[in-house]
Amino acid sequence: MSNKDKNRKAPEAEPAKTEAPAKGVQDEAGTAEGAEVKNAAETESQAAQSEAAAGGNASENGEPKDGNSANADGGSMPEDGEKAGGEPEKSVPGKKEDEDLRTQYLRLAADFQNFRKRTEKEKGDIYARANESLMTDLLPVLDDFERALAVKDEAAKGVQDGVRMIVEKYVAALKKHGLFEIEALGAEFDPNFHHAVQTCPAENGNEGKVATVLQKGYMLNGKVIRPAMVIVAE
Repeated sequence: MSNKDKNRKAPEAEPAKTEAPAKGVQDEAGTAEGAEVKNAAETESQAAQSEAAAGGNASENGEPKDGNSANADGGSMPEDGEKAGGEPEKSVPGKKEDEDLRTQYLRLAADFQNFRKRTEKEKGDIYARANESLMTDLLPVLDDFERALAVKDEAAKGVQDGVRMIVEKYVAALKKHGLFEIEALGAEFDPNFHHAVQTCPAENGNEGKVATVLQKGYMLNGKVIRPAMVIVAE
């Protein structure tokens, strides 16, 4: 081969030698570019995760997320204690407590009035009937006095007059303590006040009435302590 031919082929071989380095540089450039894209994607992914975590914490703490902090009209939600117009709701301090206390006071006052009336009634009943047993024991003595006065004896007329005076004082003292005789002779028979032990034929239209009183009955302060023992006409 001549030198001329060698000189012609040499320039053609030089570009072939430079193509290999160019291809390697291109591969390295592509690798670097791919790494940068990958790093950028990872950075964006981490940023998205951070934003999602921050949004979750804000929702847990009661803070509204972006886009939910405003109404559809762009206004803020009314806070507690505010009306829809933005004005704070007016409330009278202690009004409910005052009403509760007033209700409790009225109930206590009513209970106390009822208690006082009941206590006074019970005391009155106790005082009125405290001598019931004593009066019951004294009634037979009064019966004996009246039987003595019922005896017709002219010789003992002076004694009977003295006994009559004693009986009158005795009965007056008993009346001061609420003891009164039950009216029975000629009255309509009433089982609440009369105790019928016998019946007799009716005369002159006195049917159903008390014909005879065998033993007087007495009441103490409105309560029957002994009914009258009577004979009723039929």
